[in-house]
Amino acid sequence: MKNIKLMTKVFATAFMAGVLLFPGAGRAQKQAPEAPVFSWLEDTTRRLTLDGAIGQARAGKFAPIGESEPNFGYSKSAFWLHASLKGVPGGSPDWMLEIPFPTLDKVEVFFVDPSSGKVIKSHATGDTVPFAQRPYPHRNFVFPLRLAPENRVDVFIRVESQGSLTVGTLLWPADLFHHASRGAYMALLFYFGALTALFAYNLLLYISLLDRSYLYYILFVGSMAVGQMSWNGLGYEYLWPDFTIWGNVASVAGFDAAGFFGAVFSREFLGVRRSAPALDKLLAACQMVFAALFITIPATPYQINAIATSATGVVFAAAASASGVVCLVRGFSAARYFLLAWSMLLVGVAALGSRNLGWLPTNFFTKYSMLIGSGLEMLLLSFALADRVNALRKEKELAQADAYSARLAMIEALTRTERELEAKVAERTRELTDVNSRLAESANQLRKMAHHDPLTGLANRILLDETLGLAVERTRRHNGRLAVFLVDLDGFKLINDTHGHDAGDSVLVATAQTLKNCVRASDTVARLGGDEFVLVLDELANPAAAEHIARKIVEEINSPVIVKGGKLQISGSLGAAIFPEDGDDSDTLINMADRAMYNAKLAGRNQVSFAEGFKGALKNGPETV
Repeated sequence: MKNIKLMTKVFATAFMAGVLLFPGAGRAQKQAPEAPVFSWLEDTTRRLTLDGAIGQARAGKFAPIGESEPNFGYSKSAFWLHASLKGVPGGSPDWMLEIPFPTLDKVEVFFVDPSSGKVIKSHATGDTVPFAQRPYPHRNFVFPLRLAPENRVDVFIRVESQGSLTVGTLLWPADLFHHASRGAYMALLFYFGALTALFAYNLLLYISLLDRSYLYYILFVGSMAVGQMSWNGLGYEYLWPDFTIWGNVASVAGFDAAGFFGAVFSREFLGVRRSAPALDKLLAACQMVFAALFITIPATPYQINAIATSATGVVFAAAASASGVVCLVRGFSAARYFLLAWSMLLVGVAALGSRNLGWLPTNFFTKYSMLIGSGLEMLLLSFALADRVNALRKEKELAQADAYSARLAMIEALTRTERELEAKVAERTRELTDVNSRLAESANQLRKMAHHDPLTGLANRILLDETLGLAVERTRRHNGRLAVFLVDLDGFKLINDTHGHDAGDSVLVATAQTLKNCVRASDTVARLGGDEFVLVLDELANPAAAEHIARKIVEEINSPVIVKGGKLQISGSLGAAIFPEDGDDSDTLINMADRAMYNAKLAGRNQVSFAEGFKGALKNGPETV
């Protein structure tokens, strides 16, 4: 309860009218005396300098701000904000100035000595600046400040953006900021975790049922995730910190895609083409507008695209809600959940779009309306999808019951005459033939499973021993050479421990494919178990050819492996032995290759090590063939 009260006060605290009350962790609340108010000035030319802004402030040209989080809407002007800050007697000098709107293009903050007018510290950031250049690593724009007790500092903030210009500002004691920031990150983690679960759940349903509604919905969820991660700054912090071009348009791109797939989903799920043709045309028009906005992002000014996206979102919200009402009235049971779910989300979309256009004031609920609405929408829409699955299951049960009744009728008819009985016997004979064919196929599959690794499809130890023994005998008869490579991945256990066994399995499968690509189709590639692989290369032209292949394998293993959630960089150590210099039987050759592999590990990993016999063969050159 204590934490809930603290977070409630954290969200209610806004430094837009000076330094307000801040609850400390385990200490009494303190208040800065003579807290000045924030004031603002519009710079239509976008050429006003800091000195000019200081002069305008001293001349009283800045106007007081009448709301906690001012929203200047969509504007081509630059805006200056000014306030005079004073330290808290007996309090900590460490403060954090936060601008919790991560989609602003350019943000410049100047801390100025009020007596001399000199700049104490300045920062320049925004979503057009790489994340690494921010003065403090955070999803929002945060500026550390040393504010000694009884001292004053003037702060000037200049903002410029093609998107919605909402410039609410929070001033935190450093310890309270860290506490509140952790809570906000946890809330966002919970939200995007739920979004991921919904995405995975509906993806499984799509794979199982092949219903296009689920495909459109998971595309909608994925697009919504992109837009929300950009809107909340997480995408810029974790996914595209250096890709500023994308970071500047990611929110509008995500919401355009979400609007497009949301319209497609609504039309498909409700079937409004038949039940409400007029509304279907309106939804189709919204769908086409969203698609056009998404496609024209590179060529359209961001501000125009953002305004059009907000306006279309409001229209789409009304059209989808009306479609749900019509379908519910006409007896489509799943529409009741659809209507509740989409009403939550689309009211949030409408509130956010209206806030962006300046039609509604900026507050906690309008700023986070889409986040709140989409969270409720996910919960309710899961009921709609479950209701749809339940309806399909009932239809399937009815079809199975009808099929069973028909089969009983057929059996009764077959018993009437001997001819029908003979036909049934013949049918049973055909069925037995099919069963025998399936049994034979199963036997072949069992033989394959007994000789191949189930994960990678490579030969296992049993097949390796058989193949290597035959290869040694064949090579001995022809007085030739064969090479045995043993490959062990470096640090594979760390991959499993850090990224999970699914990622480890992906690495093993990718490595197996890499090994097969590096050798001939006639060569043998096997997995001994874990992350150990064995390759058998017979009918060698000369030892140098085997050396070339060994080094190529180590080089190819170094290529990044794509796994769920990103890329993994791996490496491998390879030990090589050659017949007959290193041994004249399969066990000896594998043991010599294994020793050479461990020598490669000891020498620093990610390299090739040759057994002594192999080294001698390489020194003797091609004449040893």
